[in-house]
Amino acid sequence: MEKAKVYFTRNISSENVVKLFKMLEKDLPGKVAIKVHSGEKGNQNYLKPEFMKPMVDYLNGTIVECNTAYDGARDTTEKHLKLMEEHEWSNYFNVDIMDSQKDIVLDIPNGKVIKKNYVGENIKNYDSMLVLSHFKGHPMGGYGGALKQLSIGVASSKGKRYIHCVGKENGSYEDMFQVDQEKFLEAMADAASSVVNYFKGNIAYINVMCNMSVDCDCCNVAEDPCMKDIGILASLDPVAIDRACIDLVKSSNDEGKEHLLERINSRKGTHTIDAAEELEIGTQDYELIEVDL
Repeated sequence: MEKAKVYFTRNISSENVVKLFKMLEKDLPGKVAIKVHSGEKGNQNYLKPEFMKPMVDYLNGTIVECNTAYDGARDTTEKHLKLMEEHEWSNYFNVDIMDSQKDIVLDIPNGKVIKKNYVGENIKNYDSMLVLSHFKGHPMGGYGGALKQLSIGVASSKGKRYIHCVGKENGSYEDMFQVDQEKFLEAMADAASSVVNYFKGNIAYINVMCNMSVDCDCCNVAEDPCMKDIGILASLDPVAIDRACIDLVKSSNDEGKEHLLERINSRKGTHTIDAAEELEIGTQDYELIEVDL
């Protein structure tokens, strides 16, 4: 596999998200789904819709999300749509909760842990996808980036629980927190691979390294960011872009990086990247192309 290209700028702005995307020279055909994290009610760190607007407008895309598998402001479609209004996503964009009706199953014949992935039926309405991720820590996965968005993010509420329970049908909420950590991360990689394969190359990734807390945007009260913003990355490879983000954290001279790395390492977070590479949806052998925007 050739080295993956990962474009990178240290100057974070809405306009530079678009500029970096254009460098990918990738046409996303037809109706474009733009996967974001809507932000749990009370969360202070998620990327706001006004920041996303130039990129969404450029692609004439639809903001897509899926319901959660835990209690909160996003565990039902009714509550999730209300939060989308409160967080002003609906003020700027067309919004689609993809599992608002029912699930479909994506098969994963070569899955390490799970052989199927439950996603919202509305995924069938889209020809391509932009995965627009906020890179940060995560309480269970260690970190959240492109692979987490592809897996837990695109999975339906049922699918999220299925991944967390490493393939146990009808697993309980408690079961989600009593599984082998490496198996959980491999299940995430399996699920991510099913979405990559579904779009058959019509998919691109942007990671924004700002507001980097050890906690995810799914936390209603997240810990404040522990290190300074780093920049924006864009790639056609979900494995490479996440690995590049990890490497940028490691090479930073910001003392706060140790707190973030402790969260990533204590959860074996990079095992997801290793597993995804083994599933051949990307490579950790990348070229970081820094551009001055």
